[in-house]
Amino acid sequence: MNLKNRVAIVTGGGQGIGKKICLRLAENKAKVAVFDVNEELSQEVVKKIKAKGGDALAVEVDVAKHEEVNEATRQVIDKFKGIDILINNAGITKDSLLLRMKEEDWNRVLQVNLNGAFNCLKAVLRYMMRQKYGRVVNISSIIGIRGNIGQANYSASKAGIIGLTKSAAREVGRYGITVNAVAPGFIDTAMTRRLNKEAVDAIVSQVPLQRMGKPGEVASLVTYLVSEKAAYITGEVIKIDGGMAM
Repeated sequence: MNLKNRVAIVTGGGQGIGKKICLRLAENKAKVAVFDVNEELSQEVVKKIKAKGGDALAVEVDVAKHEEVNEATRQVIDKFKGIDILINNAGITKDSLLLRMKEEDWNRVLQVNLNGAFNCLKAVLRYMMRQKYGRVVNISSIIGIRGNIGQANYSASKAGIIGLTKSAAREVGRYGITVNAVAPGFIDTAMTRRLNKEAVDAIVSQVPLQRMGKPGEVASLVTYLVSEKAAYITGEVIKIDGGMAM
């Protein structure tokens, strides 16, 4: 899946699934802009990419703020002279039962997870439409498909990502741009490692493959979707959850 000379933006690229996506895209010769609210983490990813001969740029940005997204996008254009790939991966959780959920926690999760994807899409689509080429992958979640106790805000944001994906795919397909969503299940990341063993065991017991997923497995799917091998796939939501939500 040769992505030579393709320019990719990965939001939330400083850690977890986003970091693995950045590294995998770089392994396939893409130039990678690592967007993250934590510049130190994104700089570490850039160092790893450059150490292997790749080209990358670290940009500190809060995707919930459209002015920051627009400025970050301009930095990518200035350095790489184009944008071919967007991975909307940035996301947060602020879990609570619905009746106890604070309004600010509801709003912040929607602002980062859903508004952030909208902000980034709007910023890059003008470039993709001009060149009549683009690949967008939005990271949703099986929680956006099936819901989850204590995660109404997260579930709503990830369900919104699915609707955003389908609508965008219909709007920009005529310009040679594909827009797809990936819905990971229970993936081994820093976020899930905060759970105790009993909670992990209970969740894994619901997975037919009887294990957690790996960030690299998600990165492989994303890399396929932005490659020419997936040029006729758009508007899809692809679960990668070990069968958990089948």
